[in-house]
Amino acid sequence: MTKVGIIQYPGSNCEFDTLHILKDVLHVDADLIWHKSGDISSYDAFIIPGGFSYGDYLRAGAIASKGSIIEKLKVESENGKPILGICNGFQILVESGLLPGSILLNSSTKFICRWVQIRMENEKASIGRKIPKGTLLRMPIAHKEGRYYVDKDELIQLRKKNNIVFRYVVESTDGAVESSPNGATDNIAGICNDAGNILGMMPHPERASESLLDPVGSLDGLKLFRSLLSLI
Repeated sequence: MTKVGIIQYPGSNCEFDTLHILKDVLHVDADLIWHKSGDISSYDAFIIPGGFSYGDYLRAGAIASKGSIIEKLKVESENGKPILGICNGFQILVESGLLPGSILLNSSTKFICRWVQIRMENEKASIGRKIPKGTLLRMPIAHKEGRYYVDKDELIQLRKKNNIVFRYVVESTDGAVESSPNGATDNIAGICNDAGNILGMMPHPERASESLLDPVGSLDGLKLFRSLLSLI
């Protein structure tokens, strides 16, 4: 039976939302995994949810990235298991070195909470393999440190390796035009590792998976979760 583990840290605040979507909406066997838990090898996939692990002291995700469970996740990722990091989870993946780059304070220096549109840029990330390239997805963001950053050489490598998975876009008369709400390098909203089984993203798919939460009713978050579940 498919089993998904949701990593829980002190300060996580989206773990129960994610658990609800998996268990009550998609009817998947899922558990919360405390960050000090032992063996996690019985799980088929992992999600690091949003929130403010350790109160975002030092930098968002910095303290959580040093925990013992990160080493266990590295082992599981090397065995090909998918890992999805959402918002603070993305920050933790970057701080731990499981994904490249840095995540900085928003260019506005303010907390941003609103719906955005992102575009699927490629299907290398196995977690998003069921979402065709070019698909536009509506999801909310909620972060103050969400500006993904890489230098020029690193950006060249991301493009060369096809590791950019999502970009922020807005609708215009010319179609979907790239535009970042937080000043992210190259309008990047999500990336994957070289193997494609680790995906980090700033938007919250768990908040776009029920019509009660989505005023438009697109439920685009479910597309990502269903794509993840198709792997296991």
